[in-house]
Amino acid sequence: PYGSFNDIGDSDPISLFNAVIEKLNTYHLAYVHMIEPRSTTAGGNDQLDAQAPITSEMFRAAYQGKFISAGGYDQAMGEAVLEAGLADAVAYGRLYIANPDLAERFKQGAKLNPYNRATFYGGGEAGYTDYPTL
Repeated sequence: PYGSFNDIGDSDPISLFNAVIEKLNTYHLAYVHMIEPRSTTAGGNDQLDAQAPITSEMFRAAYQGKFISAGGYDQAMGEAVLEAGLADAVAYGRLYIANPDLAERFKQGAKLNPYNRATFYGGGEAGYTDYPTL
């Protein structure tokens, strides 16, 4: 509901998204994947707003199937969302790109590789397969 790319928007995005999500229940989808407003777009500022509303809190109750949440999660935030029942799974984008062994790093409490947004999704081999693993 927080997307603004190409001037999309709605005067009441919460009501709109609740209605859409409730309608999605009739399609027996494998899952719904919502992105928290803490994520950033390419070229954007990677500073996350800790006060941003939590999308999974607003919309989880509307969807009866599997619910995946993504957008700026670290390990602790992801675990908290799962423990609270606000999602069935948490998706990690930037952290996973820079840490192909992310699950093992979380398990071991290992330090994470910093990501380099300039290497995401193209532009050559740098960053694609050369992040250090455990």
